[in-house]
Amino acid sequence: MIAIVDYRAGNLASVERALRHLGYECRVTSDPYEITYSERIIFPGVGAAGKAVNDLKELGLDRVLKEQFESGKPILGICLGAQIILERSEENESACLGLIPGEVKRFRQPLYGPDAERCKIPHMGWNLLKLARPHHVFKNLSPEDEFYFVHSYYPVPEKAQHIFGFSDHGISFPAAIGSNNLIAVQFHPEKSGRPGLRLLDNFCTWDGRLPFSEI
Repeated sequence: MIAIVDYRAGNLASVERALRHLGYECRVTSDPYEITYSERIIFPGVGAAGKAVNDLKELGLDRVLKEQFESGKPILGICLGAQIILERSEENESACLGLIPGEVKRFRQPLYGPDAERCKIPHMGWNLLKLARPHHVFKNLSPEDEFYFVHSYYPVPEKAQHIFGFSDHGISFPAAIGSNNLIAVQFHPEKSGRPGLRLLDNFCTWDGRLPFSEI
């Protein structure tokens, strides 16, 4: 069973629908027992970092996520779940989970695209993912595949080895990060059509131990 972590941060039903469409058993849950004994974990979320971290602590899920990360269980972070796995966030000046060294930064205005057009914040829309290194989760994706983003902040790992892909919105920013059995994406695979479903399917077949399998 795949546990979809419910920590009052929304965007859960669409993840559940995508997994069920792919034929995987899953459950939206805030139960530490269910999360602990699941086969793998998806950590999605939308909203503000400060509230999300406080809710995780109130529900006792911060400790559970750290324990499961240390256990080697495959974990996929999505959007806010790709941010608060770092150490701190400029949003609300929040301390975060610290599973990966680094911080979350806000897009600075003004930003301009390749044709000198002004880039809006929040960044909303479809963008390419430029892979920096291979990972099983990105297996069989095309360089032309686009993914759906909605965010004003982005993750910045301290070490380059934790960055798996970039995207562009006025600047090049990390859009896929990870460490060991944890992989996380700033975009929403569950809202990204066929490429997003392929990424989710890849995650559901990843054993958490072979991040550098061939693409």
